[in-house]
Amino acid sequence: MTTQVPGGRQRQPGEHPGEGAATGHAENPLQRLIRERLRERGWSYGDVARRGGLPRSTVYTLATTRNLVRPPRPATIDALARGLDVPVSAVRAVAAESTGLHYYDEAPAGPGQQGSRERELLIASIDELSPEDRRHVAALVESLRNRSASKPADG
Repeated sequence: MTTQVPGGRQRQPGEHPGEGAATGHAENPLQRLIRERLRERGWSYGDVARRGGLPRSTVYTLATTRNLVRPPRPATIDALARGLDVPVSAVRAVAAESTGLHYYDEAPAGPGQQGSRERELLIASIDELSPEDRRHVAALVESLRNRSASKPADG
């Protein structure tokens, strides 16, 4: 038995809603990851949403939106990873790539490794801050940079 889906195409038995629509065009990497996990596990958007604690509409939107303007918020990425039962780093990487960015999860080797993780945290968290909090963080960073610039070079 088949059912009609938008675009006049017939949905095949066992096909999840939105799955065929995503395969009718060039998928972005996040769409591909979601579609593959749904197929592998036999899950629906609702299953992924329940497992991750997300609204079903969020999972559906991420699975069907071809051109993401920006990556999902960090909390959404974490929840989607739980829902899909994949590592957060995998979802983070494909979400970034889907917007034309490249995310490198491996920290560089050597003594700067801790600083790299702190940098990633600062960058990833910026969208979660209110405009007022961003102003406070910017003022703190500016103050620290000015303090470093005023220290003697050999001191």
